[in-house]
Amino acid sequence: MSNEAHFATDLYQGTAEYYDRYRLPYPASLLAHLVAGTHLSGHGRLLDLACGTGQLAFPLSPHFAEVWAVDQERDMIETVRVKAADRGVRDLRPIVAGAETLTAQPDSFELAVVGNAFHRLEREIVARRILHWLVPGGYLALCWSSAPWAGGEDWQRSLAATLARWQRELGAEHRIPEGADRAHRPDPEVLSAAGFEVCGRAEFTAEHHWSLAELSGHIRSTSFLPPAVIGDRAAAFDADLAASLSPHDDGGVFTETVSFACDLARKPG
Repeated sequence: MSNEAHFATDLYQGTAEYYDRYRLPYPASLLAHLVAGTHLSGHGRLLDLACGTGQLAFPLSPHFAEVWAVDQERDMIETVRVKAADRGVRDLRPIVAGAETLTAQPDSFELAVVGNAFHRLEREIVARRILHWLVPGGYLALCWSSAPWAGGEDWQRSLAATLARWQRELGAEHRIPEGADRAHRPDPEVLSAAGFEVCGRAEFTAEHHWSLAELSGHIRSTSFLPPAVIGDRAAAFDADLAASLSPHDDGGVFTETVSFACDLARKPG
């Protein structure tokens, strides 16, 4: 029996606009590493699971003949659909589905990617399903980025404390399930047990200068303090955020060294 934390399926409802505008893109160095390390043919199919608003699907699309962008949140997929039309990306297929319920044929994909979401999935089940869907020799990439409240700078510690206080005040602590932050079976073990050859991790950093407005928007893109939770307290929340961060304001910006990572695994064959 799995001991994974179970996340609700609608935690990001209503966040798509903020997610698309305020989530940081993956750096070109990570994308280049991913493309080079997976030996893409240029005419295969990409699967982006839990795709959000396409932070991986769109920059990787030039390397594929077709892209499946899959997310269980309907407004995320509608944003993907609009972006694809606006950008003239014709071979992108937006699909509303969970990673655990998606239907696909064996040997369908040259590469599968999951961005900042594998920990939210039923990892053992999803890993086996992805292995089944990949072509022999195909790859799975788990991509990650750090959050602005997770670092050790004074402003980041103040931000983390402010968010925790508002979660308590708004009764939102349980939107992140109990046990989600505890150590669990490492991803490489999960992938290896599913039948993957684990290739290793590559790490990257990029400096970003946040404005207060960008931080406020980014927070609204999260599952724990989305607009639906903040509700009619939005003005009070923004005022408190500004007051909490004002002692650390460096000319209107808050500088973060953002960490990014890419874990690669390969289907034998």
